[in-house]
Amino acid sequence: MKEILMKAIERALEEGASFADGRIVRRKSEEIYVKNGRPERIEIQEEVGLGLRVIWKGALGFASTNELNPESARETADMAIQMAKGAHNAGHMDVNLSEEEPGKGSFKFPYEKDPFDIPLPDKVDFLLECDRLMNVSDKIKVRESILHSLKEEKLFASSEGGDIEQIITLCGGGISATAVEGNESQQRSYPALGGNYAQTGWEFVDSLDLPANAERIAKEAEELLNAPPCPSEERALIIGKSMLGLQIHESCGHPSEADRVFGYETSFAGDTFLTRDKLGNFRYGSPLVNIVADATLEKALGHFEYDDEGVRAQRIELVKEGIFQNYLTSRETAYKLGIKSGGCARADGYRNLPIIRMTNINLEPGDFSLDELIQETKKGLLIEEYSSWSIDDKRLNFQFAGEIGWLIEDGEVKWMVKNPTYTGITPQFWNSLDALTNKSTLFLLGVPNCGKGEPMQAMYVGHQVPYARFQNVKIGVMKR
Repeated sequence: MKEILMKAIERALEEGASFADGRIVRRKSEEIYVKNGRPERIEIQEEVGLGLRVIWKGALGFASTNELNPESARETADMAIQMAKGAHNAGHMDVNLSEEEPGKGSFKFPYEKDPFDIPLPDKVDFLLECDRLMNVSDKIKVRESILHSLKEEKLFASSEGGDIEQIITLCGGGISATAVEGNESQQRSYPALGGNYAQTGWEFVDSLDLPANAERIAKEAEELLNAPPCPSEERALIIGKSMLGLQIHESCGHPSEADRVFGYETSFAGDTFLTRDKLGNFRYGSPLVNIVADATLEKALGHFEYDDEGVRAQRIELVKEGIFQNYLTSRETAYKLGIKSGGCARADGYRNLPIIRMTNINLEPGDFSLDELIQETKKGLLIEEYSSWSIDDKRLNFQFAGEIGWLIEDGEVKWMVKNPTYTGITPQFWNSLDALTNKSTLFLLGVPNCGKGEPMQAMYVGHQVPYARFQNVKIGVMKR
């Protein structure tokens, strides 16, 4: 395999490229989806191919192939050069990369049980048992359960001497029950909407204990039908688990991507309010807000040794004591900023160009226990799991919703409410944070399908979060 990759790089250099790097990626994935007592989907996909990136007279070209032989390697290099020449003719000839030490090494991330060694019939039976346990009443009209596994073998090489092999395995799953009565429906999920995932083996699925939570979430979905609606007023808001993971993903992770700063995402996903003049001086949040991008966090989905440009994994402070400090960067955006790359460029498989992706965007913990946080809250709302979200293309104005909420009165959790929502403006919201729970409450959310780019690329990213309390948040649907 390496010989084929090197032939592509050598051919690109022979044709005048000043730089070339490439990846051979072999990927195997498996997804099993059960709905209402029946396996609805079993997808097993395997692919392997080569993706080659070149710089020719300052212009970038990329091409890929799923035929791994010397002739296709040569043809792929020629195609990448032609793509670069086309970009050059169109006036795009100012691509430069930050200087980086070429990475070398072979890495296989550990696990106890290979998820692909678990027999497929056993996985189907496991989900069918979860489905049976969620069937607690006639009001539970939709029962869903899912398992997903992925193994990815990456071989990277570059004209600068990069030589890296990585094998990454991830898996996880989740369950969901939807209760219906009249025109109303209520959904509960565990451990998060769409499931939760980690970069490890089948032992992670065992740790989720989906069957033990199946009956509980089904009963909660049914109870929500008769629960009072979330009030419309200002309250303290305590959020944790997947709800806070989503908040960080949308209002800190995406806006800190440097390609948004330079307009690469403007026509599709939008840009960012974190413009270059704010770097190092903008008060993003209260002094308690410390947010890091940590690609070194083991078992998190955004963990690796080297990114897809061959840059070493790093732990970067995005927000320190409330002040915006750094962007997520690739080699190209790092050069524009005059810094070293943050090692955040990854590609979806072999057939896509590496672009800036979140690694693990984490909120550092504080000192409170969850009980203490609730006891010190006179009038609040607790939300742990998200159901939907909306945020503008600069990542400023947002409205998020949870599956279930719990009202807090005089330091005690009183009763559940349905359709909990809250709205805010990103800097104002994070500046209202006044308390965080301690590290014993940390929750690691794995998102296997963060979408970005044109053509669309899906990427696995992570978020480690405690519980956080925000003051004077508008909750519910506000009325004029």
